[in-house]
Amino acid sequence: MVEGSGTRTVPVKLDVDKSAADLLHQTIDHFLDAANHVVDVAWESDWKITSKQKLHDLTYYDVRDDSPLPANLVQAARNRAAEAVKGVVERWKEGKKASKPEFTSRFASYDARTVTVNDDHATLATINGRITAEFVLPNEQRKTPHSAYLFNDDYEVKGATLHYDEGEDCFYLHVRTKPAVENDDADTGDAKHVSVLGVDLGITNIATTSTGRFWGGGELNHWHREYEKRRGSLQQTGTRWAHINVQRVGRKQTGRFEQMLHTISNELVDEALENDCTHIVFEQLKGIRERLPHAKAVHKWAFHRLYEYVTYKAESDGLVVKQINPAYTSQRCSKCGFTHEDNRPHNNGQNEFECLKCGYDVHADYNAAKNIGLKYLRDQQKSGRGGAPVGVRLNSGMMNVNGEYSPTVLHS
Repeated sequence: MVEGSGTRTVPVKLDVDKSAADLLHQTIDHFLDAANHVVDVAWESDWKITSKQKLHDLTYYDVRDDSPLPANLVQAARNRAAEAVKGVVERWKEGKKASKPEFTSRFASYDARTVTVNDDHATLATINGRITAEFVLPNEQRKTPHSAYLFNDDYEVKGATLHYDEGEDCFYLHVRTKPAVENDDADTGDAKHVSVLGVDLGITNIATTSTGRFWGGGELNHWHREYEKRRGSLQQTGTRWAHINVQRVGRKQTGRFEQMLHTISNELVDEALENDCTHIVFEQLKGIRERLPHAKAVHKWAFHRLYEYVTYKAESDGLVVKQINPAYTSQRCSKCGFTHEDNRPHNNGQNEFECLKCGYDVHADYNAAKNIGLKYLRDQQKSGRGGAPVGVRLNSGMMNVNGEYSPTVLHS
């Protein structure tokens, strides 16, 4: 059992059948391959790459194309590789000898989304869906780490590491737990508060938040048009040189856009943290091109990439990132709740919203972002999940689940 920063790690022996064991072995094989590939890429540079963000850009899509690992396990493999390379660099700085990391022991890292721990079993993501693994527990649990931390309501599961013990020929799950409440806010009920930053995606503005921040899409749209012209001109030439340059132009375009999306994702996460948010909620990405008839393939790619960047950056700051069905969020008045398609006229070419009932006149993307946050809170209340929802962060206060506004003073 390892202790640190309130975290307790509890090893639990697993009982799995042969088919589940085979899947776990294959998953570990692919996890180790992915982690070692990331190390190889990090090691190609004279200045060893330790940034998870840079390694994500350089390796994520190659691994996803070549490996059956779920996305979260690909990211976990990248994180372990980045941490290992960083550890080597830090030892070098201290004048100590260290060689290139290589992952050989049989393990795979899981976060709270890829492992679910129950009283007597866990479910784990694999390369082919989830498997159920029964726990092999001691008969007497009153004074064991399992009862003290794993089955204690005062502790919550934050993730786990799957290990294969070759000597025992069995799997162990090292479950990481952390105190559910680590400060005095528990007495005030703030420990389980939910404060949402709603995010609307669009063409004119790539992203708009419920706090009134806008990230314009002009740069992406401009450079996409320029690159399309350049590619078209080269393709008409038809030479091998032109073909090579088309590929070069494509890489340059992707690099420029990814840098822009990294900047936006960093600022989105900062916006959530500055406003004491616990959740960042996007509209559902599936079917977004049908909802945005003027969107091109590059917009769909940009929305998905932005969501991925925000998700893995927010995770390290303890933020939850979700998607919700955005039905009627562009037609609903975030002030009075009246919903009508004519609240958002689409024939004037303007991003305007004006409620036919109460006259609320506001930027349409801002109105939609507020509704996205509200819809998530209401969905949580209907399903009985989410603890005690507080509200959606606005540019000058808070809106609760009933749509009522109140000015708030954020914690300093």
